[in-house]
Amino acid sequence: MPTSQGLLYARHVEDRCAQLDRLLGELGYDTLLIHSGRPEMRLFDDQAPPFRAHAAFVSWVPQPFAEDCLLELRAGRKPRLWFHQPRDYWHVAPEPPASWWAETLDVAIVKTAAEWESCFRQQTALAVIGRERDLGTLLQGADLNPAALVAGLSEMRTTKTAWERECMSQANDIAAAAHLAAAAAFEADASELEIHLAYLAAAGQDQDHLPYNSIVALNENGAVLHYQHRSARRPEQMLSFLIDAGADRHGYAADITRTWTQPENRDFDDLIEAMDRAQLRLCDQVRAGVSFIDLHRQAHLAVAAVLEQAELVNMSPDAMVESGVSSYFFPHGLGHFIGAQVHDVAGQVDAKGRALPPPEAYPFLRLTRDLAPGNVLTIEPGLYFIPMLLDQLKASGFSDKINWPQVHRLQPFGGVRIEDDVLVTEGDAVNFTRQAFARLEG
Repeated sequence: MPTSQGLLYARHVEDRCAQLDRLLGELGYDTLLIHSGRPEMRLFDDQAPPFRAHAAFVSWVPQPFAEDCLLELRAGRKPRLWFHQPRDYWHVAPEPPASWWAETLDVAIVKTAAEWESCFRQQTALAVIGRERDLGTLLQGADLNPAALVAGLSEMRTTKTAWERECMSQANDIAAAAHLAAAAAFEADASELEIHLAYLAAAGQDQDHLPYNSIVALNENGAVLHYQHRSARRPEQMLSFLIDAGADRHGYAADITRTWTQPENRDFDDLIEAMDRAQLRLCDQVRAGVSFIDLHRQAHLAVAAVLEQAELVNMSPDAMVESGVSSYFFPHGLGHFIGAQVHDVAGQVDAKGRALPPPEAYPFLRLTRDLAPGNVLTIEPGLYFIPMLLDQLKASGFSDKINWPQVHRLQPFGGVRIEDDVLVTEGDAVNFTRQAFARLEG
């Protein structure tokens, strides 16, 4: 008897097949082949980075680490998965497909990629998703990654099915528990590396299986937006801790950020609390039909209000936003779509594929559309003390509006970012992240 997750997955594939059949008909294709990809060796080396299948494959098949598989999608037919299980004594072979998802597909186990290559010869109007370096010799006139088809597949993924929503909710459960373990390690004066290891242990996932490289930043490192190191050295003073780390569930991502400090750091703790309240208010504004560009501007007003209330900037929030002063403290976008990719597709086009570039004032905004039911996105306002940007602000015409002594006192703390994953509905938004933390606290 199918499990509940098996039923959700079956409905997901059924919905996607109906959408794909229409899309293939509109574009004149009979068949779509999606290759999961192959590892690529580093230059002059026999080592490859950890493999992860691309999201166009994972959004159909819940196997994010399956190499050299081929999904065959033909209009009106059950999807067929050529599942690669090589004979290999150098590596552990992939486990056989689990029945809960394999029953939805026509699965053929193959020992070599050559066993599915005939798919390229048996079709006429054929489209292929994959890398030319993997498939170039097989194409024989097939269309590789045709732009209209890729755009249509991307648009399909902007509306998450019940299966996808459940995967992302479960990923948030895993990540939230790991965030609390990381916070406990920080409170015990652990190093960045030790905190990272505590996170992995609590998540039960290796770094190579997480959806992105975790940011584990102590003190001033929290001001580096994509801080990429994890020092094994314990700082002399443990001032602050910013962690941006997720989890994976069947190829779908959670993306959560939290900021912590020690109780005696009252000024910075007040900033964290103020940013947390501002972030929750922004999450409450997530609604179908809302322009994300407008919501991003509301985030700037919210951060500016925190700056004013903390007596860091002597300007009104409106004046800070209009003059661009708020961008010195909040230089990135408010959020992005999330799903089988952390920074998911189609964030800067409308439903018909027309470009929606970010405004000149906010060049790093990854999402520029009006929100629609079924979208899942991050809401992640930040407030940072970034030395390079502070130097630029000091050289600007607004330097006399800044409380520089207080800014310099807070600069060693790095910054604050709070990030949740939020589902857009016809009514109130569903905050997967806050729900996950609430379940742990309850």
